[in-house]
Order: sequence, then C-alpha cells, then structure tokens
Amino acid sequence: MTTASGRGRPGPAGAGGATGTEPGAAEEPAGRGWTLLTSHGRVLLLIARQPDIRIRDIAEQARITERSATGIVSDLERAGYLTKSRTGRRNTYAVNADRAFRHPAEAPHHVGELIDIFTGSDAASPDGHVPAPRPRTARGRRT
Repeated sequence: MTTASGRGRPGPAGAGGATGTEPGAAEEPAGRGWTLLTSHGRVLLLIARQPDIRIRDIAEQARITERSATGIVSDLERAGYLTKSRTGRRNTYAVNADRAFRHPAEAPHHVGELIDIFTGSDAASPDGHVPAPRPRTARGRRT
C-alpha cells in the first residue's frame, strides 16, 4: 500500500506540501515532520546569534514550548556548551565555541564550526566563547 509518505506507513490526513515560509525552504516530506537540526542545535544557534535572548523568544523561534526551551538550555549548560550569567533581570549566555560535538561521528568538530556556517561569522573569540553579534545596518550588513 502506498501512503502519503511513500514509505508504506500511513501519514496524517491532509499531510503534504511545504510548511516552511522561508524563501528557499525545502519541501517537507508528506507525513514526516523532521528537520536536519535538532532542537538542541537550533537553540544553540539562536543563543549564538542573540546572547541575551529570552526563553520565551527561544521557544517561539525554535517552535518548541517554553518548558522544552528551558530544559534544552539547561542541557546545553550542563554539557558545557553554554554559560549563563545574570545581567539585571535577564540572563545572558555565552556559547563555548571550542566544545566538541557529542556524537563520535562529529566529535572531531567543534560547535563553533556550525555557528560559523549559520551566522556567517568567525564565531570564537580568543577565550573560546561566542561574542555578542555586531549590530546590522538598515541593509542587513554588519557594522
């Protein structure tokens, strides 16, 4: 039996088509809602781009619950990928760009390499932490 996913497994009714609204977003396979980056990777990238981001904003942008975002930030901090400091009433995060990936297949690589790919910058400062991003001009260029 052929199904919406084309893999012999029934997909949800009405599944199919692209769900991404971003220009150039790949079409989602029908019935299979997965992405190449995990929520942990996505949260790490959001924090690298905006070190003073709120949990609420992480959740919204990563399309996860606030509870999941809080748990992921805690996981990343416990594993040494993040450090958190308090600035007034807000948390500020620093990404440890020198930290290696956890899976043995990616272990020779550091998370700073991933951050560089997605932010288009040289992520690591001399101390191995990702600095706050430089402001952008009206045309989106970094100052």
